[in-house]
Amino acid sequence: MSLDTGGPVNFKPRPIEGAPSAARQTIPQSLLLDGQQRMTSLYQVTLRGKVVETVTPKKKKVRRWFYIDIKTALDESLDREDAIVGVPEDKIERTDFGREIKRDLSTPEREYAALMYPVSLVFDWDKWQDGFDKFWSGDQNIRVRDDFRTFKRQILENFKYYRVPVIALDRSTSKEAVCVVFEKVNTGGKALDAFELVTAMYAASGHELRKDWYGDDGIKGRHRRLADTLRPADSDGGILASVSNTDFLQAVSLFYTRERRRIAEQAGKQGKELPPVSGNRQALLDLPLDAYKQFETKVEHGFIQSAKFLHMLHIYRIFDLPYQSQIVPLAAILADIGEAWEHEANREKLVQWYWNGVFGELYGSAVESRIARDFMEVPAWLRGGPEPSTVSETIFRADRLKTMRMRLSAAYKGMNALLMKDGAQDFRSGQKFDHTVFFGENVDIHHIFPQDWCKTRSIKPEIFDSIINKTPLSYRTNRIIGGVAPSQYIAKLEKGDECRATIWMRLARQSG
Repeated sequence: MSLDTGGPVNFKPRPIEGAPSAARQTIPQSLLLDGQQRMTSLYQVTLRGKVVETVTPKKKKVRRWFYIDIKTALDESLDREDAIVGVPEDKIERTDFGREIKRDLSTPEREYAALMYPVSLVFDWDKWQDGFDKFWSGDQNIRVRDDFRTFKRQILENFKYYRVPVIALDRSTSKEAVCVVFEKVNTGGKALDAFELVTAMYAASGHELRKDWYGDDGIKGRHRRLADTLRPADSDGGILASVSNTDFLQAVSLFYTRERRRIAEQAGKQGKELPPVSGNRQALLDLPLDAYKQFETKVEHGFIQSAKFLHMLHIYRIFDLPYQSQIVPLAAILADIGEAWEHEANREKLVQWYWNGVFGELYGSAVESRIARDFMEVPAWLRGGPEPSTVSETIFRADRLKTMRMRLSAAYKGMNALLMKDGAQDFRSGQKFDHTVFFGENVDIHHIFPQDWCKTRSIKPEIFDSIINKTPLSYRTNRIIGGVAPSQYIAKLEKGDECRATIWMRLARQSG
């Protein structure tokens, strides 16, 4: 898929890898949007005329020349893909740890003799064919020469006359349309998300957005900084490790679109004349570089504060996070109000808003409008305004608890966190589940009446798997419980503590 240059989508061009340095000075008339990897591979192998730098299936970097085995390619009983052969940079294949030469293609004459055709010449075979005919001259080699002509007709001409389907977008195509078309045609690969487009557009102004996010040359990018926020020991990342680049852009976009709306209000515009506050994809594509730079630091601070807020609610792991999508408005709100969230009255309201979003199950799908609405309504509420719709419109019925059985359910995860926040204690140790205990004791949610006990009494899973029969427990405690009722295992846990004390006393006496 290609895009003509000169329209509203202003990308910084990048030559195909391995192209001559002069290509960097050329102003392109069209850009390659989809098919970059395939075109790069084809260019380097068939046209560049130099050794190809590639990697093995084990990710080892190697330098290779590629050949087509003429005999294999013409054998209809074999897979034609098996005819493609890669050889080392010196064009000599060795065996027995390099002591024996298996195949030597280091000169054209050796290529002719081995019937190995260089892929780098699939578009320019005349000179090689002349040399081949001379090498295999004579009436006794007519069949070899005929085989090459068959090979040229069946194989090489396929390269020359192959028709590549191309979707050509003209210069009037909008950013949103580029995204939509890309996603429709690129069904087997990655969608062209807003971050990729914004990265390309910012690059045209000299800003490396990808470096901002992923880092470079040993410098932590924003993604790593967020992932390391409150990161537990022996883990890849903390509660923010799954915050995506588009999540971050979305939060920045909320600030930019709100500022545009305020400017419009000051200009006297009303109703539909006012631009919407939004974090949807179109808003991301319209986010100018100066706005990104204006709000990026503030938004990053908001995300870091959101990690602290979530830990305060006893949500420590990504796996236990009710809604990943709710982090975006949470971070934007905290970035907007600054340190005011630490005031008790504000914090209580934020906690109320957060749990309403979770137990109202409002952030599961189609959340873009709710994100924007909460970003506008919650800060106003903290300043004395009306309740946000997420709070005023949420209804939670007690009988919903009976149907909470799925570990991935947002409300299920929320109930588990609320139990810990409300002072739940481990049955064995009596410890509350603060951050240290949670990770040190490998805490998770487990059955109060164990599954085996319930099954032997024909209690249905929809009853014993509900959140009502679940509580946070340490891994060790859950192992001790076994498959008996609480009336039995509580006594077992108490006795177990006494037995351990007795063992320690005996060991102490033996050691003198």
